[in-house]
Amino acid sequence: PNGTGKTTLAHIIAAHTRSEFVEVSAVTGTVKDLRHEIDEAKRRLMAYDRRTVLFIDEIHRFNRSQQDALLHAVENRTVIMIGATTENPYFEVNSALLSRARVVELEHLSNDDIASLIRRALTAPQGLAGAYSASDEVVDAICMLAAGDARSALTTLELASEMALVRSDSDDNAGREAGDTTPIEIMLDDVRMANPRRGLSYDKAGDMHYDIISAFIKSMRGSDPDAAVYWLARMIDAGEDPK
Repeated sequence: PNGTGKTTLAHIIAAHTRSEFVEVSAVTGTVKDLRHEIDEAKRRLMAYDRRTVLFIDEIHRFNRSQQDALLHAVENRTVIMIGATTENPYFEVNSALLSRARVVELEHLSNDDIASLIRRALTAPQGLAGAYSASDEVVDAICMLAAGDARSALTTLELASEMALVRSDSDDNAGREAGDTTPIEIMLDDVRMANPRRGLSYDKAGDMHYDIISAFIKSMRGSDPDAAVYWLARMIDAGEDPK
């Protein structure tokens, strides 16, 4: 799923193995781009004995000829390929490439995982650097809205902090004097303004589309009206054709 750390994991693998990290987007990349990166990886390996992690985002968007261009380089370990996809790789990636790889399925992050990420972002220098604070209730609200998507949670936190800053600046009773380093508190209303609805995943014709339809049908067969209404609402809310 989105926001589960696929790109981050690729960076971690490259750093841990002291490899060169090279990224190619399957949306804009071409066979020429792939061959250039493979040639560079070969040169890097021969000249410096340094391996290359070739990260391909949205690998399912590569056509057959683009995927075939990777086969030899992956098989002889010229590159260590890491392909990320939100689709089912067994349907979208060539079987020849799959046989040379290992498929690892990532799942939605738990609320505890998201909460740890949010609290780290509040204090980390790369994040909000302690300039803002959030209660457990606010953190829980961000986790609930994120629905297992770390990127969505961080975006909500960033927008909510901007809302809190505007509120703090406009509130005469809470005016901040020059040099005041007291953290600005992010409130529930800031979170609701930043993200008014929960980001439940759905797709038009992918796995999630059929999984939810299946859950809807099984709920009706099992005489579970609450579940049937829930799955139906999920589909309609996502824009599914009621027919």
